[in-house]
Amino acid sequence: MTTPFPAPDTPATHPFSRLGPECVLDALESVGLRADGRLLALNSYENRVYQVGMEDEAPVVAKFYRPERWSDAAILEEHAFVEELMEREIPVVPALTLGGRTLHSFGGFSFAVFPRRGGRAPELDDPAVLEWTGRFIGRIHAVGALKSYSERPALTLDTFGREPRDYLLANDFIPPELLAAWTSVVDQALEGVRHCYARAGDSAGAQLRLHGDCHVGNVLWTPDGPHFVDFDDSRTGPAIQDLWMLLSGERRDMVRQMSDILAGYEDFADFDERQLNLIEALRTLRLIHYSAWLARRWNDPAFPVAFPWFNTQRYWQDRILELREQIALMDEPALW
Repeated sequence: MTTPFPAPDTPATHPFSRLGPECVLDALESVGLRADGRLLALNSYENRVYQVGMEDEAPVVAKFYRPERWSDAAILEEHAFVEELMEREIPVVPALTLGGRTLHSFGGFSFAVFPRRGGRAPELDDPAVLEWTGRFIGRIHAVGALKSYSERPALTLDTFGREPRDYLLANDFIPPELLAAWTSVVDQALEGVRHCYARAGDSAGAQLRLHGDCHVGNVLWTPDGPHFVDFDDSRTGPAIQDLWMLLSGERRDMVRQMSDILAGYEDFADFDERQLNLIEALRTLRLIHYSAWLARRWNDPAFPVAFPWFNTQRYWQDRILELREQIALMDEPALW
């Protein structure tokens, strides 16, 4: 049985339907880049991202931002942060400055162009790799603490928990027969998050500019070490947000991994160990936020194709079980 989702737009009516190959190439030409016609769509659902071959030059990556997600001012804040990091020789991939600007407009889309950077997934079972990665995250956070965002939001219990819950409920995304169970478990989970934040004390309020989505797919490894890509989800939050997604396995594995990460991190930035109380709380918020993210994007024709399991009863049953597990995990001691 499926839930009463809003019908997705047709490919012809969604805003990204205007973004055909000719539009992409014309947009690049508008900023002085002459493509050779080679165009490869990269794996991105939030935005539309293409590797574009250039005449007599290395390929570039063009990112066309999802309309109405970020304001131009918020995108420029992200660009400025990444530029700050690059100026301090931290391995990131900043937007190219073309015609004196990093953000451009064409055909109703805001877009930016980036140099292409390759790499492979880091071997996070290697303590040396974790420590090396931790050092660079520590450097990112040392810079992130120097200023505050004014246009980009913070990661909080409200923005990643209560607001996504309210959106899903207001738009009837939960099957009626699961509504009571889902609502109850989400409310219990959010109460567990609140308790975790209370255990973390004022360390939970230590907000700084983050990468925001620092999972293994956004850390690319080369012989020179890691470099960090895709700051699109950069926002303000606690330092642990950029660390916990690098952990995996059993509890003893995560304790060892966190120790290795912090061995490098604390060479460049202080870490308040009370923030370890937030790991399972942040994982819980991410799970709730992810469901609402899928729901908000359901009118994009790419989403029903890529996530066909989302509009099923089984999906919400699994989320209920998942959140029950998180409630139990949030009651366990932190990863000291």
